[in-house]
Amino acid sequence: MQAAILPERAVLRISGDDARHFLQNLVTNDIEKLPSGEARFAALLTPQGKILFDFFVIVRGNEFLLDAPKASAAELTKRLRFYKLRAKVDIDETNFTVAVVFDGQQKPHFDIAFTDPRHKQLGTRIVLPPAEAENNLRTAGLALVDAGEWQKHRIALGIPEGGKDFVYGDTFPHEADMDQLGGVDFRKGCFIGQEVVSRMQHKTVVRTRVVPVAFDGAPPAQGAEVKIGERAAGTFGSSIDGRGLAKLRLDRVEDGLKANETLSAGGITLSLVKPDWAKFPFPGESA
Repeated sequence: MQAAILPERAVLRISGDDARHFLQNLVTNDIEKLPSGEARFAALLTPQGKILFDFFVIVRGNEFLLDAPKASAAELTKRLRFYKLRAKVDIDETNFTVAVVFDGQQKPHFDIAFTDPRHKQLGTRIVLPPAEAENNLRTAGLALVDAGEWQKHRIALGIPEGGKDFVYGDTFPHEADMDQLGGVDFRKGCFIGQEVVSRMQHKTVVRTRVVPVAFDGAPPAQGAEVKIGERAAGTFGSSIDGRGLAKLRLDRVEDGLKANETLSAGGITLSLVKPDWAKFPFPGESA
């Protein structure tokens, strides 16, 4: 089995008597009855319902670990402390490292390991001390590969990643496909931004989403404008080996495809690839 250490990830610790209740009232997923050793994909939103931070919430006994992007870990810690008020909660950054095992069917045995809840083929994520990470992974019989191999696997499955495929603070959970990937529980109680997210779920058609695309040759630049014909249709995200992700206005793309217009970014032709997890109307299906 292959494993990659993910240097772009950090781990926060939430502990204290009120830790579970504290997180339950803030994040998009339901962790009230989440058992020890399991995890949920979730986000902390603005009051307007846009994603500020996304992460995995891992239960470890009476404490919670957040597997989050390292670039925003300090700001996430600060924001959580802002919401702490009088709650009996301690919020700290740790020095843990995150690794992922993304091939093979067996779950490796580590003290802190959880199945990625977004997609069954994303494998197992592992939290472990950095000084021992490489040795412990190899001792477990895992072949270490570069983190780029993990990114290639993620992109091939069409799984968006914040900061690469969508902009934090300017993207709704539906636009980042969190509704499709188990990141929002629409039956739980209140959380920050819930009213807007619930309204999008029940009353509107989501016009913008991050979706997979394919191309030949060199990729468009990350952040390049995507066009359908001559009209703006979105933004190109991360890519590797002929596959990428793009945040697109699906209604514009649908109309353009019906008119036989070309989807492109930076002069490079793109073709849509419907992921196996998508349950929403996909452009081109009705053409």
